[in-house]
Amino acid sequence: MVPPPGTAAGGSAAVRGPSAAAPTGLRVAVVGSGPAGLYTAEALVKQAGAAGRGEVEVDVLERLPTPYGLVRYGVAPDHPSIRSIADYLRRVLEDPRVRFLGGLCFGRDLTREHLLTCYDAVVYATGAPGDRRLRIPGEELPGSAAAAEFVRWYCGHPDAGPAGFDLGVESVAVIGTGNVALDVARVLARPAVDFRATDVPEPVLAALAASRVRRIHLVGRRGPAQARFTTRELRALGALPAGEVVVDRADLDLDAFDPTGESTRLAREDRRVRDNLAVLAQWADRVPEGRPRRVTVGFWQQPVEILGTDRVRALRLERTGLDASGRLVGTGRYRTLPVQLVLRSVGYRSAPLPGVPFDERRAVVPNDEGRVLGPDGRARPGEYVVGWLKRGPTGVIGSNKSDAAQTVRALLADPAPDGAAAPRGAGARPRLTELLAERGVRPVSYADWLAIDRREQALAAELGRGARVKLSGWAALDGAHGHGPAAGGR
Repeated sequence: MVPPPGTAAGGSAAVRGPSAAAPTGLRVAVVGSGPAGLYTAEALVKQAGAAGRGEVEVDVLERLPTPYGLVRYGVAPDHPSIRSIADYLRRVLEDPRVRFLGGLCFGRDLTREHLLTCYDAVVYATGAPGDRRLRIPGEELPGSAAAAEFVRWYCGHPDAGPAGFDLGVESVAVIGTGNVALDVARVLARPAVDFRATDVPEPVLAALAASRVRRIHLVGRRGPAQARFTTRELRALGALPAGEVVVDRADLDLDAFDPTGESTRLAREDRRVRDNLAVLAQWADRVPEGRPRRVTVGFWQQPVEILGTDRVRALRLERTGLDASGRLVGTGRYRTLPVQLVLRSVGYRSAPLPGVPFDERRAVVPNDEGRVLGPDGRARPGEYVVGWLKRGPTGVIGSNKSDAAQTVRALLADPAPDGAAAPRGAGARPRLTELLAERGVRPVSYADWLAIDRREQALAAELGRGARVKLSGWAALDGAHGHGPAAGGR
């Protein structure tokens, strides 16, 4: 019988990957185990030999004790087809040339200098964990939060904390018209029973079951032609048996708000826009049936203030439109929307990494086809970037595959950082695990992750809930992999 990956034949956990004594042609660290990072690892093991760089070792370094990034902690639980991408990424981690090292916080447990000492190349793939702000009065009130935080909560991210969100409110405003905003609205509008077969943690399921939310308002600052959501996601919002969607027909009059004609042109030439408008028009023609929960999709309105003293009580909105140059402008007409929770979904933002160049305005690492550029505009030897940290938060999960391939082609085409035609022998470099051991830091191994994986599947069986139920919080994850708090921890 073949033992599972990361386990020795005798049954004890083994360190995956090549032995410390085995020299190889190329050793690469990938910082981040989301789709961008794992697609990079896959491209490296596939392309290195063909590029004449010999054998390759790839260490995938992750702050969390769990891999897969946004696939695990950013996709709505009622989207199993998208979440199944984790099955594909799992095969990347099971390649003997790839090793998972979790629980490592960049800048604390390891530094850029550590990585450049231990590896021939480093690829940064930490995504865009932050969010953009509304920058309006009242944004700091309790009850105002990023939609990204809400997503992390219902996806069971350990950083979300046990308190979660107070759903004992009547009305919620979700600011934004992208797919994340639609996911949030749909989760709020669905009955909790719909999530029993999914992997949401038990505390999340309990909070959804106790939810008193009855009105969800999607607020778009521009019009339906400029909305970023896909038609598939839009239709999913309208397919909820316990919820109904309401649209104001006046919001769909493109010429009334856009004198440039650009919205009308998009509706004519862009199939996605045209299909979205058709779905919205169907909803606008419906007579409300009085279902338990209602989602109102509104356009041409921008938040100008969140009202309240001790917490959110209302949202003040201004009617908007486009001027003759196509610039969004306020019209001076206001209304107040009674809501007790405001979730902003106006974009993600990457965070700088200690010692790595960062463009604060664009919130990306400056690069040329994935090569990290220093302040002088020249490529930094041995440093590369992929994913949202490279190009900004654009595209879908699959977009990271071609993006990673581009960066890997650049990496394999470049000479070694020391200027030699071939990379320095890996045997001449210390191992990162050796440096970590000297400092008393023990990474979470792939075998440790599999222990978490098994515990989540067992929990689902115990509760009679689908294939898995995510463990909630750092303590539960640490307890499942069995060797105390993760090094990268809280």
